[in-house]
Amino acid sequence: MDYKVKNRSKSDFTKNVLTLMTGTTIAQAIPIAISPILTRIYTPEEYGVFALYTSIATIAAMAATGKYEMAIVLPKKDEDAINIFILSILISFFISLISFIIVYIFNEQITNFLGNKKVSPLLYLIPISVLLTGIYQSIRYWNNRKKYFKNLAINSVVQAGTGSSLNLGFGFFGFSSIGLVLGGILSQVVGVFFLGKLTWKMNSQIFSAKNNIKMLALLKKHKKLPMLTLPNALIDTFRMSGINILIAKYFTLESLGQYSIAWRMVVTPAGIIGNSLSQVFFQKLATAKKYELYSLTAKFIAKASIIALPIYLIVYFFAVDIFTFVFGDNWELAGYIASALSPWLFFNFITSPISTLYIILNKQEVMFTISIFYMLTPLAIIYLMQENNIINVIETISLSMSVILVFIIIYTLYLTSKFKKEIL
Repeated sequence: MDYKVKNRSKSDFTKNVLTLMTGTTIAQAIPIAISPILTRIYTPEEYGVFALYTSIATIAAMAATGKYEMAIVLPKKDEDAINIFILSILISFFISLISFIIVYIFNEQITNFLGNKKVSPLLYLIPISVLLTGIYQSIRYWNNRKKYFKNLAINSVVQAGTGSSLNLGFGFFGFSSIGLVLGGILSQVVGVFFLGKLTWKMNSQIFSAKNNIKMLALLKKHKKLPMLTLPNALIDTFRMSGINILIAKYFTLESLGQYSIAWRMVVTPAGIIGNSLSQVFFQKLATAKKYELYSLTAKFIAKASIIALPIYLIVYFFAVDIFTFVFGDNWELAGYIASALSPWLFFNFITSPISTLYIILNKQEVMFTISIFYMLTPLAIIYLMQENNIINVIETISLSMSVILVFIIIYTLYLTSKFKKEIL
């Protein structure tokens, strides 16, 4: 490959990353921008019902395709990729049907476990969310394979704008939590049809490559995705969704609503910066020599700390005033929760990109073990401290998770330092 080809390749990569980042940033900024209006239309309890529904739907939707959509980008031939694409969509219909049967038969039992009757009728919408998520993820990975990054960026903005507009509209017409849920589902519908239409225009001829025998062969070939990749993905989902479910069960829907707003408002903006840092850090790690890993990791931790510390110090000391001013007096508790979460989120900001190092070193089993403990800790704390004040519970979770993340930082530095010593 000559110099011009290399340069063009790097230029295309940078352009694609910037396109996706721009779309993602705008898409995440839209709901944040209208949140001060929505929090004055919907009550904390209504946000709690929405957060509870979203948590259950997220767990169910994680299995929507059996993670087969991830294999769409792997084959050299589009013929194989399109069969995986169709396979993942068919699996989505099957999982959606299974989820409907479960909700139909066990609605009462699920409602009793959750301890909130308000979510009972909303459970019947979960199969729709599962199906839409599976189809959307399949189309998204196909676009990723074909490098249609502009489609993905535009669709992210359209979907976020649609959901936010619908939430506002439903709120003004007096809808309660169902307005937030319907806004989310209908935005998924728009996302599927918008991205699906763009994809069909560019690839309609390739769908003639559908082959049932080939699909069965590919189902078997990539069986490790549902067997190994899916459980890993479920761990993180169970942690985040499990916290929401247990807060609603052992405390109140209002507490969950306050927690969900606090989490979203603090995590999302920092996540935009963190994702950018992760991409840069991962690229450096992937091309570095092993003896360079310690230096790169130490420098990254120092830089990430310098960036994150001022942000989370402001959150820690001024979150209550900021939340009540921006979102209204009803959201004072969200400010206290955001303040309590800030130590955990500070260390999470630093360690999230570090996890990619374990992939490069082929030590995924270490991160998998830590992830299980990281998932169980907050759930155990909520269960054991259910008689305590919600703020005390969140503070305990934040402190405990911070300790785990500090351990990850120390262990990672220790692990990378060994390669440095080997060279010496």
